[in-house]
Amino acid sequence: MKEVSTSPPKAALTDPFGRDVTYLRVSVTDRCDFRCTYCMSEHMTFLPKQDLLSLEELSRLCGLFVSRGVRKLRITGGEPLVRRDIMRLFRDLSRHLTTGALDELTLTTNGSQLARHAAELADCGVRRVNVSLDTRDADKFREITRWGDLDKVLGGIRAAREAGLRVKINTVALKGFNDREIPELIRWAHGEGMDITFIEVMPMGEMEVARVDQYLPISQLKADLMSHFTFEDSDYRTGGPARYATLRETGGIVGFITPMTHNFCESCNRVRLTCTGTLYMCLGQEDSADLRKVLRASEGDGPVLEAIDAAISRKPKGHDFIIDRDTRKPAVGRHMSVTGG
Repeated sequence: MKEVSTSPPKAALTDPFGRDVTYLRVSVTDRCDFRCTYCMSEHMTFLPKQDLLSLEELSRLCGLFVSRGVRKLRITGGEPLVRRDIMRLFRDLSRHLTTGALDELTLTTNGSQLARHAAELADCGVRRVNVSLDTRDADKFREITRWGDLDKVLGGIRAAREAGLRVKINTVALKGFNDREIPELIRWAHGEGMDITFIEVMPMGEMEVARVDQYLPISQLKADLMSHFTFEDSDYRTGGPARYATLRETGGIVGFITPMTHNFCESCNRVRLTCTGTLYMCLGQEDSADLRKVLRASEGDGPVLEAIDAAISRKPKGHDFIIDRDTRKPAVGRHMSVTGG
């Protein structure tokens, strides 16, 4: 894959509000082998292959962001592990860990393909992964994912832990679906030595299910959990938007991501690169930059770096998501699988 220029790095990527961008989330595909009801329509139309960045182009762009101060790369999708030859990208990006230019290379996955790749991920320097899991009830799991196999996901989690990867469970809090089993999910995760983070459903993309019927505020979830657990403040951070607490009864860590009830934008250090080379400076805004066009038009890195700088100069202060009976349309038209989980 193409080597990025070794010339001295320019100044860090700093947005108009003084926030340094040190975290890049990279979607390598919009495709997924699940159809989770809060994330994707059952009958998705996926991008044609020619619209996607090649693995070499993804590596080149990631390298340029690393040269400008990005310290954390998270590979996402869709489901990133369904992308053909995806481990070639992980292998190439691992060189930034070796040089010390990158602190962490990680991924978010639904776990379906994790058993096949866990050992090689660990060999590439990946130390932890996030696995999306909303229920441990096999029938409900099939219902929420439409196509998923719970046993396969649990097997992937076991394989990851056996390979030495630290696993964090990501659970979308869904009213009337998994709210009653959340205390047991916590006990299971902590009993297996895994942290768990709960996420509010977000109004992205047109869906068959009304988001207002799924939305469970994290504030309500935390209030309900206080009848089961004792929360103790924690200064634990992973560089993302989650805020954490330790539970006295389990000794484990619980995280909360609250794009609806508290938009966590004041400390945002993240931007998102899609599999088509579109850079979104904010998850909840439509403004974007087409890096693919610049990348393919230039052999040198200068024009691409200039395009990245111009995009970061437009990073907004924050997003404003709304879910209520009067707001039927999603905040943004693109599905979460397009932007990257």
